[in-house]
Amino acid sequence: MSRVLSSTLPLSASSPPSAARGHNLAVFVLAVAAFVIVTTEFLIVGLLPALARDLSVSVSAAGQLVTLFALVVMLFGPVLTAWLSHIERKRLFVAILLLFAGANALAALAPNVGVLAIARFVPALALPVFWGTASETAGQLAGPARAGQAVSRVYLGISAAMLFGIPLGTLAADAIGWRGAFWVLAALSLAIAAMVQWCMPRLQATQRLRLAEQARILRDPVFVANVALSVLVFTAMFTAYTYLAETLEHAAGIAPAQVGWWLMGFGAVGLVGNWLGGRWVGRHPLATTAAFCALLAVGMALTMLLAGAARVWLGLALAVWGVANTALYPVCQIRVMQAASHAQALAGTLNVSAANAGIAFGAVLGGLSIPAWGAGNVGYVAAAIALLAVVAVPAVAWLKKP
Repeated sequence: MSRVLSSTLPLSASSPPSAARGHNLAVFVLAVAAFVIVTTEFLIVGLLPALARDLSVSVSAAGQLVTLFALVVMLFGPVLTAWLSHIERKRLFVAILLLFAGANALAALAPNVGVLAIARFVPALALPVFWGTASETAGQLAGPARAGQAVSRVYLGISAAMLFGIPLGTLAADAIGWRGAFWVLAALSLAIAAMVQWCMPRLQATQRLRLAEQARILRDPVFVANVALSVLVFTAMFTAYTYLAETLEHAAGIAPAQVGWWLMGFGAVGLVGNWLGGRWVGRHPLATTAAFCALLAVGMALTMLLAGAARVWLGLALAVWGVANTALYPVCQIRVMQAASHAQALAGTLNVSAANAGIAFGAVLGGLSIPAWGAGNVGYVAAAIALLAVVAVPAVAWLKKP
């Protein structure tokens, strides 16, 4: 990955490679920006019960806001990333964060689900552009020797959002309301935009990417199969995760004021999964995917089975789920990029689109499952999809054979 990331934009004369400390600070700011962006995307998972009550809609209907966000990312991600690739990175990141600030403010003011849907649609356009450029920018700032470390630091923003952003936002919503949580996100987005403007050096602009030339990777059946596998994996993950707060409240009997703490524990154990996934995926990407999908199925099924049991057993089941869930983020990203013979930047963006396709499908399937079988059974549906992903791995491996 570092070879690809370090071979794109050169640093401008105003930010020489010797300024390592300043570049490290810029990479840190990108990680914080990633934290805010991922929290904006997924905080709604923790807010669904309160939001649905306030806007007088069902949880399943409110859950389709997750579907909307994911579908927009899936459909527009690769095209927008290619179209905006020529814009100088500092200006691009500041614009994205300002867009997120405005969208979060609109969400806080939304009088109904329709306006809230618009507030979710707008940042969904910008999210894949951020992820399509932040990794390579971090690699350029750090230099070829440390590009991989820099990229991993940016991706820590995802783990931090799962550990702190979503749970603390859920807890804050209990104190200041879900609208207050969106106001906090709007303020954070503005603050990080100012930090990017202050800390990040200017990077030379590049020519606009020619998407048609890079899209030749779509002719490779191995690459396409890996992308399809990511869709299946993320469908399994988000069939249950989208409605985790609802499951904790209504199936496990967790008080609404305590749900945020449970989500924080879910994110905390996920740090272990993030480390394990990154450690194992490089050598055996498909086997690692299958192993964590199997663990995901076990964790989700056990959580449903033990929802009414003692809290310690429920916590252990959620820990298994959390480790596997978070591990699959870097596992799928690295696996798909390794499957690309060229155009790995586009491959990474396509995996983000595939992941969001899975998020959209998962939110829909989970939303259909809850009224049919209840929040206490949605994890079994998700576990069955995870096992389908395990079964699909040998077929993908077979395509790799000469």
